[in-house]
Amino acid sequence: MSEAPHRKRLGAEERREEIIRVTLELAARQGVDDVTTQDMAQAMGVTQGAVFRHFPSKDAIWLAVMQWVRARLMAVLGRAAAQGRDPLDALERMFRAHIDFIDGHPAIPRVLTSEHLHGRSPALRQLVTEILLAYEARVAGLLEAAKAAGLARADLDARAAATLYLGMIQGLVLQASILRDRRTLADEATRTFPVFLQAVRSPPTEGEPR
Repeated sequence: MSEAPHRKRLGAEERREEIIRVTLELAARQGVDDVTTQDMAQAMGVTQGAVFRHFPSKDAIWLAVMQWVRARLMAVLGRAAAQGRDPLDALERMFRAHIDFIDGHPAIPRVLTSEHLHGRSPALRQLVTEILLAYEARVAGLLEAAKAAGLARADLDARAAATLYLGMIQGLVLQASILRDRRTLADEATRTFPVFLQAVRSPPTEGEPR
């Protein structure tokens, strides 16, 4: 079977990008573990051999997917944080940007937490670990800056609060996937983040509105 004659010929980087995008779309529809290279090829209208001309293995595709996610997510978070008026506002903007990113790429949390993928690919597991630790460090850094500015509690454990921040996102994603007909990720995120802020903010001084 050959590639469809009417299909536009793409450069190597464009084709790799297409494979990554299609892989995420398939994972969102049918689950990470069930995506095959034949599925990818069929979705793109090419042969399976054409997929393997750009990636040596299925594990290499998933590693490229996660590298793509890291580059784009970190860029999104960086832009959001740069718009913040202060460290806590930057943190909230990052949170909302992350939720929007997941809404646009619903397969990403599944890739991040797939024991099937991580068990097969130590390189992928290492990359996910690096992403989570870097993200946690960025959040903790903003919380430390908020403490220094008097915006966050002086006794706040910034690293523990950063872990809670990440866990909040993971919990919201899980809840939304289970209760998809009843609750949306965006709505629940809007309701939840103010509770987190209330927990980390400096208590108001006497006479200051609560």
